[in-house]
Amino acid sequence: MNERADAPINEIAVFVAVAQSGSFTRAAEEIGSSKSNVGKAVQRLEARLGTRLFQRTTRAVRLTEDGETYLLAAQGALDALREAEQQLASRRSEPVGRVKIDLPAGFGRLLLPSFIALREKHPKITLEVALTDRMSDPVGEGWDVVVRIGALPEDSELTVRKLCDLRLGLYASPAYLERRGAVKEIADLAAHDAIVFRGPAGRLRAWTLRDGNSFRDFSPQPILVLADGQAIVEAAVEGFGITQILDRVALPYVQAGRLVHVLPDADVDGPPVHAIISLGQKMAAKTRAVVNHLAETLRDPGA
Repeated sequence: MNERADAPINEIAVFVAVAQSGSFTRAAEEIGSSKSNVGKAVQRLEARLGTRLFQRTTRAVRLTEDGETYLLAAQGALDALREAEQQLASRRSEPVGRVKIDLPAGFGRLLLPSFIALREKHPKITLEVALTDRMSDPVGEGWDVVVRIGALPEDSELTVRKLCDLRLGLYASPAYLERRGAVKEIADLAAHDAIVFRGPAGRLRAWTLRDGNSFRDFSPQPILVLADGQAIVEAAVEGFGITQILDRVALPYVQAGRLVHVLPDADVDGPPVHAIISLGQKMAAKTRAVVNHLAETLRDPGA
């Protein structure tokens, strides 16, 4: 048994044009084709359907009963397609739909409150957020946006937008400094308790400090070693000692009076923050809105 192939959309559109104009010649003019091509398209459609759609005379072109039935269905189908195209065009210009974002665990928690403003500005966007510190694969895992701190792998399938630069500084709780005394110069650090980060490779991360016009690596004797960035912040807030963390991470705690910036002149440039987006023909409006929001939020010193 042979299966009938479905009629191509262009043949259906030609049929509708002929039916609405009542003329092969006028239909050809309306769609920018020739009368011959219009006639052949209708013939192919009739052959696929196995019925005559038009009664043709030298003076007029009229729909058959089957043609009238098919016209109603064809017009409905084409109207639905046009409506879908308009909806898709609207989505390209207006941010609509779900955006999947993968954020660094500790850093991402700071950005979460800012999404209230994003929601108010773009109420048709739905966010799906993950907080992870591993290097996620935007393409393989289906993320729209992956935000990462530091060096990035080279990948031709990705586009990268820099969101901001960070600074590394020393911070401690007011209670700790009151208990152990103020830190006035780098040399004073040797007499203080330190909270140190153990990196993925297993090494303790030394503190890089600005000392006048030069830089120096300082390896404090830790009283607490942690491999979780958020845990380091919480330990500092609880008064375990001094630690070196990112300025954006420390800022809300400083503003709340829970951390004190120690030796600001010793701050150094930290790693940049990037948004990683899968390449496509054009970035969706919803994705662009989220990336722009992240850039604006991180550009604001109060973010």
